[in-house]
Amino acid sequence: MAGTIAVASALGMTAVLGGCGVTGGSGDVTLKLVAADYGDSAATSSKKYWDELVEEYEADHPDVTVDVSVYSWNDVDRKVREMVLAGDPPDMAQIGAYADYAAQNRLYKADELLSIPVQADFVGQLASAGQVKGVQYGMPFASSTRVLFYNKTLFAKAGITPPESWDDLADAAEALKAEGVKYPYALPLGPEEAQAETMQWMLSGGGGYTDSVDSYGIDSPENIETFSWLKDELVGKDLTGPVAPGRLNRADAFAAFAQGQVGMLNGHPSLMKTAEDKGVKYGMVPTPGKDGPSKSTLGVADWMMAFRANGHRDQIGDFLDFVYREKNVLDFSRRYDLLPVTASASATMTAADRDKHLRPFLEQLLSSELYPVGKTSWADVSAQVKTEIGKAVAPGGSPTGVLGHLQAAAVRAESAE
Repeated sequence: MAGTIAVASALGMTAVLGGCGVTGGSGDVTLKLVAADYGDSAATSSKKYWDELVEEYEADHPDVTVDVSVYSWNDVDRKVREMVLAGDPPDMAQIGAYADYAAQNRLYKADELLSIPVQADFVGQLASAGQVKGVQYGMPFASSTRVLFYNKTLFAKAGITPPESWDDLADAAEALKAEGVKYPYALPLGPEEAQAETMQWMLSGGGGYTDSVDSYGIDSPENIETFSWLKDELVGKDLTGPVAPGRLNRADAFAAFAQGQVGMLNGHPSLMKTAEDKGVKYGMVPTPGKDGPSKSTLGVADWMMAFRANGHRDQIGDFLDFVYREKNVLDFSRRYDLLPVTASASATMTAADRDKHLRPFLEQLLSSELYPVGKTSWADVSAQVKTEIGKAVAPGGSPTGVLGHLQAAAVRAESAE
């Protein structure tokens, strides 16, 4: 990728563009939208998507101008924060997190904006993740899930089949190691996106970041067992490659997979194109769980939100109803190999031959669990996980101690909100 690599969104997308204005019309009301760029070059920039969408909308709404500024993931959250602090927030922002602004009472509720059919069409898990204390402020804009990718060529050479359970995965990793594979299982617990790999493994062991009453449960018995297994059965047996998991970032693990150096790793849809571009033959299966395929997988989403400050509630609501029309949701999802955030678009994509490459991810969406993004403490907790979790599987490390430390930090962060 040319240029400076940007900060990743929740979906792991990156982009390299700076701010790009999209303007049109000469209406009585101007709506300002700040949006994130999901492309990796000028040719694939989200600016093109918004250009076309705004042109179509303004043609039918001559009294409304929609002014969209598109920024890379490296800049977009900061840009919105700066605008808010300056007392000049946009009408809408399509970024990575909404909970802080909701907690500050800066956002419209979703039901103040959207028509009932549009709000009801959101995929249930995503709508729930957009809630703070039972009220939806975050409107999902793009989503993804994770599956286990494996290198078909390396598996055939080792004479093994895709794993369904942890034990299967460990056995496959041993066979791959015996064939000289550099990373039998790539375990990226480095600071770039460790919170994702961590949650994927927690879910596979029946745990997660939170418990059944939505309190943090990072040091639950299930999570301790999961990381003890990882430490003893994968990392301790030299099945995770030459780079310590705590120093291996997701982008590097993906790049190694595309170079044919990785037998297995958890991945999202963008890895398909990366692998295909390098000629890697890959397969995808549900994440292995403790005793069989995991009952749940990691789901992630990026968010649309609307600020109260400028008072354009009716116009914002009408525009967002248009944004979430099935054809527009499908268009965006297909451009960037992402999953639709609405049930209607998901049904269409599931049935369409052109989208069959995304079916493994679509099939996981309804059983997925998302980060606890409705907690304003989550940003701090996620940052702590990124820097600390690798120590849980390091030689001499203590899963119980590291997870206990993270739990204590999470409780402090939550009580400070």
